Amino acid sequence: QQFNTNNLIPSKAEMLLYLCVLLTFFHCSLSEDITFHVKEENSPYTYVGDIATDLQKSDSSFLKNKDLITFSQLQQKGEQLFNVTKTGKLYTVQTLDAESVCSYEKECFEIVKVAVHKSKTFMKILKIKVIIEDINDHQPEFPEKEITLHFREGDGKGMKKTIPNAIDKDKGYQNSLINYELNGGGNYFSLSVSKEADGLSTLEIILENKLDREKKSSYAIKVIAKDGGTPPKQSILNVKISVEDENDNKPEFSQSIYNVSIEHKHKKNIPVVTLSASDLDIGRNGKISFYFSQKTDDKIKEYFHLDESTGKLFLEKPINFGKKESFKLYVKAKDNGIPPLSSIAIIQINVINQHNNAPNID
Repeated sequence: QQFNTNNLIPSKAEMLLYLCVLLTFFHCSLSEDITFHVKEENSPYTYVGDIATDLQKSDSSFLKNKDLITFSQLQQKGEQLFNVTKTGKLYTVQTLDAESVCSYEKECFEIVKVAVHKSKTFMKILKIKVIIEDINDHQPEFPEKEITLHFREGDGKGMKKTIPNAIDKDKGYQNSLINYELNGGGNYFSLSVSKEADGLSTLEIILENKLDREKKSSYAIKVIAKDGGTPPKQSILNVKISVEDENDNKPEFSQSIYNVSIEHKHKKNIPVVTLSASDLDIGRNGKISFYFSQKTDDKIKEYFHLDESTGKLFLEKPINFGKKESFKLYVKAKDNGIPPLSSIAIIQINVINQHNNAPNID
């Protein structure tokens, strides 16, 4: 009989039929058959579960062929985290870390594919789902241990300042859930927490009452981040609040009226009087300069010189008796704020007549 080579080449219909059978086989065989749970951070070679024991629960015919059944793990991409014995026992290969294995999934798990053999005959592939249970091994962490915020005396109630939020690297919902509380805010500060679309929180320190730097220039408060684990873990962000000065205080003279007496031969290099004023503000708002008020007569100003920075008043030229024996000057203490604030004091100068002239007879 003549040999026909054309019979060795399968037809398109035969190939399609073979492919359909193959896909049907893998669809039926490659399924999620067994689920095991294992906690992270356990030591290597931790026992996870017995595939054979779980398999016989779902397949009654397994018991008839139990001694002939063996298991082998299929090679997968990446690092092998688990090992399967021939008898079907599943162990960890290394210490598992849920934070390294998983990214941001709600459930952290690995799929292990196991081939089942009867004697030397391949039977099917089992898909083993191993859920890696998260433990509370991380505490919430702020990006910084301490920050400084600046509020102004002029800031009104409701002024907000944003502060950084904390991150918890745990994967479990409860272990990574962070609650915040404020410690030390008193009647002046409160904490606002709002959830964003990514699940993280936006934190803001809110001013509840107007600040007065002259009464208290700084505050120290703590923001506590606590996770939902059992037991919970926490971390603290130290917040230093500095109150910036507003020019809300004017200079005040040590006395409102300076009453002094000088001799008519008073020396020019010796101060007639030294003015003193203080301002509760700080910086440029508390820097004081001294000036003659506009109310001071220009003719009187000719006899005196006022040092703007020190407040010392000097005699500018000799006093001509017979014209003037007392002087009244108005001086202003002005700060360097924007706008500046000022106050007024009076200097009453009496000149002592030391001339002993004989009386004249008209």
